[in-house]
Amino acid sequence: MSHNGIWIVAEAAEGDLKSISVELLAAARPLADALGQPVGAVLLGHEVSPLAQKLIAFGADRVIVADHAALQPLRTEPALETLTHVFEEFTPEAILFGNTPLGKDVAGRLGVRFGTTLTTDCTKLEVVEGLIHKTHPVFGGSNLTVSTSEIRPQMATIRPKAFARGTEDAGRSGEVIPFAVDDAWVTSRTTVKDVIREAARKLSVTDAEIIVTGGRGMGGPENWHLIEGLAAELNAATGASRAVVDAGWRPHGEQVGQTGKTVSPKLYVACGVSGAIQHLVGMRSSRYIIAINTDAEAPIMKVANVAIVGDVHEVIPHLIAEFKAARQAAAV
Repeated sequence: MSHNGIWIVAEAAEGDLKSISVELLAAARPLADALGQPVGAVLLGHEVSPLAQKLIAFGADRVIVADHAALQPLRTEPALETLTHVFEEFTPEAILFGNTPLGKDVAGRLGVRFGTTLTTDCTKLEVVEGLIHKTHPVFGGSNLTVSTSEIRPQMATIRPKAFARGTEDAGRSGEVIPFAVDDAWVTSRTTVKDVIREAARKLSVTDAEIIVTGGRGMGGPENWHLIEGLAAELNAATGASRAVVDAGWRPHGEQVGQTGKTVSPKLYVACGVSGAIQHLVGMRSSRYIIAINTDAEAPIMKVANVAIVGDVHEVIPHLIAEFKAARQAAAV
């Protein structure tokens, strides 16, 4: 059986593609070019056909649209059955999922069905002698492992934010293929009664271009107004270290690190964060890092582009005042 194409499993929500879908295309395109193969995308959901052209604009050559009311919201069994039938027909060289709840839930099950291997949470992919070499962190991010397999399809889940989004080209052309979904595939033992979303009161750390993160060095939740004040001046999201979240100062949704969110902003400001390896794993791909800490030898200071040795309770107010003055001067 011949295998053709580097395929991604796209994700959509609230009428638009999730960021991970565009990142997956950015990961797939160089692999496909190196192997001389096309990039394919599978889009599951209900009334999602308008998003197919957007996938093409970001690099897909072929988009399979599996549209069925029972695929919205996605549940494990319907997604697995539908993807199984899609990939039995199109026989991919490789399949990429996001390392998201969907990817974590479905990719391993799909791999078992096809009798292949799966490498999870990958941060780098490259083609070497016709095989995809997949790099992923182990032991809390302190080491990196490179895996490969001669079994097809080659499979991996990709860490969110590990690959920069490509440029959208509305003029790209590609093939959109509707895929008929059989009612028998979308039966499920689970029923979604309701979807409860947290109120979008602030920027999400996963999407923000600037993040101000506080650590245990902030001293306590009563000092968090400093983090929020600096974030407000920078139009930034607020993040937190695991120690802060474990202490109950901030919600888990703000946690940056191995057991929290992986981020890759243009600017990352770490305030009172020591920089344990679990935290560095989640933010070290930030384009520019500023760290404020009383300990000049703290791990975060070694990866920072600018390391400010000082007390956050003194430094942050000065930064807020300087940014505020600069903003006011620019408005004159």
